Amino acid sequence: MLLENKIAIVTGGTRGIGLATVEAFLREGATVILTGSRQETADKAVAALKEKDPNAKVAGIAPNLADLASVEEAFQKVAQEYGRIDILVNNAGMSDSTPFDKYDEATFEKVMDLNVKGVFTCARAVTPIMQAQGSGVILNTSSMVSRYGQPSGIAYPTSKFAVNGFTLSLARELGKYGIRVNAVAPGITDTDMMRAVPEHIIKALCTQIPLGRIGKPEEVANAFVFLASEMASYITGVVLSVDGLART
Repeated sequence: MLLENKIAIVTGGTRGIGLATVEAFLREGATVILTGSRQETADKAVAALKEKDPNAKVAGIAPNLADLASVEEAFQKVAQEYGRIDILVNNAGMSDSTPFDKYDEATFEKVMDLNVKGVFTCARAVTPIMQAQGSGVILNTSSMVSRYGQPSGIAYPTSKFAVNGFTLSLARELGKYGIRVNAVAPGITDTDMMRAVPEHIIKALCTQIPLGRIGKPEEVANAFVFLASEMASYITGVVLSVDGLART
């Protein structure tokens, strides 16, 4: 198992790519603490995972990811209970498709608070714990739109471009402590959000993808497993695209 005996926190782990990552980490032997927007949401996800596998080593927490003190308190409790935190996956985030002429400050701030500040608070809270251990892995969820942009919802690609810069910079700063920092940039993926998109639009999108289909959450989760594992022990400061696209 690639993550045997590792202690991992996965934010936004109750659905979509986050939940697939939790499941993949569990299969690879990790103990996983997932976060939800509310404790009841986290508890529901944990119950569903334990229904599938009663022996699953999983728990749920619900700190306010936009508040550093809340995150620090939650992560310290995890470290005290489990003895360490080996992996942090900053996956919690929200998208938006508001046209720019309809955009207001509140919408922009809401997206940035979760997608950027949430990454900062979680990384800031876990770093002292990993420094004391002398090792750790921080993984962030970026997006293909951080490279290509999107026609509406300006805060989302802006936030993911910020995640890329955060990832590269933090990798340079924390490498001396034995902490690796990388990101995964998913493309169009079969999540709840995509299931609301009409089939003809999805088919049109697939014609632009050399592999001819949209991605599966499990395929993105596999990238997180790889980067979290010792197989990626000499990889840091990378934004790994998982989008089915060909590049020169």
